[in-house]
Amino acid sequence: MNVPFIDLKRLEAGFHEALMEKFHAMTLGAQFIGGAEVATLETRLQSELQVTHAISCANGTDALQLALRAVGVGAGDLVLVPNVTFWATFEAVVNVGARPVTVDADLRDGGVSFEAFEQAIRNAKPKAALVAHLYGWGSARLLELRALCREQGVVLVEDGAQSFGARYQGEPIYKGAQISTTSFYPAKVLGGAGDGGAVFTDDAALADKVRRLGNHGRTAHYGYGDVGWNSRLDSLQAAFLNLSLDHIDARIASRREAVAFYQKHLPAAGIQLMNAPSDYDENGYCNVCLVPDAALKARLEAELKAEGIGFGNIYPGVMSSQPGAVASLAGHFGGQVGEQLCASVLNLPLFPYMTESELQRVVEVVGSVIGGTNVR
Repeated sequence: MNVPFIDLKRLEAGFHEALMEKFHAMTLGAQFIGGAEVATLETRLQSELQVTHAISCANGTDALQLALRAVGVGAGDLVLVPNVTFWATFEAVVNVGARPVTVDADLRDGGVSFEAFEQAIRNAKPKAALVAHLYGWGSARLLELRALCREQGVVLVEDGAQSFGARYQGEPIYKGAQISTTSFYPAKVLGGAGDGGAVFTDDAALADKVRRLGNHGRTAHYGYGDVGWNSRLDSLQAAFLNLSLDHIDARIASRREAVAFYQKHLPAAGIQLMNAPSDYDENGYCNVCLVPDAALKARLEAELKAEGIGFGNIYPGVMSSQPGAVASLAGHFGGQVGEQLCASVLNLPLFPYMTESELQRVVEVVGSVIGGTNVR
């Protein structure tokens, strides 16, 4: 049995029919930019995530750049960035003219090392800091990170592209953030039929700034208060996302069932798992295995490939070692835990509506290499 790393085609019965009906009506009415679907999506996001303002935009990278611009980050400013994250987190800082300072990782939860982050805040004195909520949860020390930034007058931008649906201390992870973002890339927990993103905040002035910047800096149709750019979420994407939101609870529940299966059976197969910290209900975005033995990891990947089991490496390299970072990097705080994490991480298939037989097959193949286990 082949098991894909992710299957975007595995949707609810009737989803495509409802989508085509909606698209048909929208195209007949020329509903392409803005309108009811976008407004409805933003209102639903506000309610779902318990934030005052949700501003949709063209993609998750733009969301980060809009947030940074809105809080006043610009040319020459220093911004802290996790050394383990997706490249968009790093490049967003560069694209607004600022200079990234990388912060080492914490191997316990995949987030930034609090000690390295604190040292960077006090020594580098950055204008802002970015943290990324990876793998479907966030840092075990999230409240401390937020408090430290408030105390030191540093704006904290939270990249929540992987954490839609995750809950921290019983509340949506975005709640309480000064400003945060998400991506609607199709592989995300709430994914679109293409690119899309959003910015969240409880600050009305920041929300207004984000909205203006993402719509050419407009104050009126032909009035411009800022130099912005075009980063509007199109109406058809909003319609797809609204339909997906109708099913988001079932999708997340299914993902969590797969997580529970892996948590029960993979340790018996000799695999070390990185799990969400105790204060979190994860969204089941991805499985995180840690295989520090390089030779064993190579054998496991080879066997997975030979047996038709998809896998990933989120992420195989730190930001500070990327060739594209050389000209922009302004420093690094902490050690090389990020490199250790990147070298050992392996992600097994995890997506909504995986079958038990698929999960069993994954664990059996892993067990055949690592040590073997009975999952029945």
